[in-house]
Amino acid sequence: MKVVTICGSMRFEKEMMEISRELEMKDICVLQCVYGFKNLSEEEISKLARLHYKKIDISDGIYVVNIGGYIGESVKKEIAYAKEHGKEIIYHEN
Repeated sequence: MKVVTICGSMRFEKEMMEISRELEMKDICVLQCVYGFKNLSEEEISKLARLHYKKIDISDGIYVVNIGGYIGESVKKEIAYAKEHGKEIIYHEN
């Protein structure tokens, strides 16, 4: 069973949740980001980012949600990190 971490802009939060469900129905284990957070401190944001990179570490690859071709700066960094660590990169273009 493949394990992927879903990566994408929070502007695609609803889509990422739906895509995660669809992937899991195909027997792909999806490690998800934290959804629905607002008004976090810089420390909390940094902590969530560290945890997200740990999810990438323990995954076989990342699943990039880039609807309309949009990839934000944070996701670009996640892609670079995944490449540096030999992870598979799968793009969901819609």
